[in-house]
Amino acid sequence: MTDATGPVRPAELAVQGVAYETGGHTLLHGIDLAARPGETVGVVGPNGSGKTTLLRCVYGTLRPTAGRVLLDGADAGALTVKERARRVAVVPQDASGTFGLTVREVVAMGRSPHKRFWEQDGPDDVRRVDRALDTVGAAAFAARRFDELSGGERQRVLVARALVQDPGLLALDEPTNHLDIRYQLEVLGLVRSLPATSLLVLHDLNLAAAFCDRLYVLTGGRVAASGPPREVLTEELLAEVYGVRARVGVHPDTGAPHVVYVPAASCR
Repeated sequence: MTDATGPVRPAELAVQGVAYETGGHTLLHGIDLAARPGETVGVVGPNGSGKTTLLRCVYGTLRPTAGRVLLDGADAGALTVKERARRVAVVPQDASGTFGLTVREVVAMGRSPHKRFWEQDGPDDVRRVDRALDTVGAAAFAARRFDELSGGERQRVLVARALVQDPGLLALDEPTNHLDIRYQLEVLGLVRSLPATSLLVLHDLNLAAAFCDRLYVLTGGRVAASGPPREVLTEELLAEVYGVRARVGVHPDTGAPHVVYVPAASCR
């Protein structure tokens, strides 16, 4: 995927000592995280561990109370909203500002960081939107209103909107939410194939193991472990962080770690 100036260059992300505090509560405690250009990095952990808060600090809807986020060595906090949007595309869990818009109009919003405020869509913008809709399997309902779609259909449209933004960094918050198994695999496979660097918040550890180069495990707003999935996803860590018994084997086809949870009744 290219923009007017040439091929997309995957970004280098460095999160350095990022903390976030609100209402007297500290949600992140000095997080360090790195994503090298072209990597797919997953952030996993139990509910309330700080995953979404960290992602929001990375893409700028929250400002860290300490530490900094670097994009290609530049302090992201010093970038304007438009400059940041040219570098980072976001697939959030919800989509504000889309009421009454068609699917095509929502996807076309991804081109706005590359245009002047009143600039209309040109032929190249139209081609990019068409290609993104085809890529995520949403072309058939391009004329429908976004707010009338199912949760899974909306998620695919938000991914398409991020694709046309031509980002160096793609930040995704639970991109497989509401998707059936086929589209979970297709969306993550698509993310994996893009030239951009990707940072994903995921709940499903098996999907994280299959599609991510490295994982960061958060608990209580701190990094409990980080590294390649085969080093991070251990039975001991799952017991410590998630409070569950599990068996971790090797997937026969992918070679990635494969987690099988032991029902509580079997633990007696």
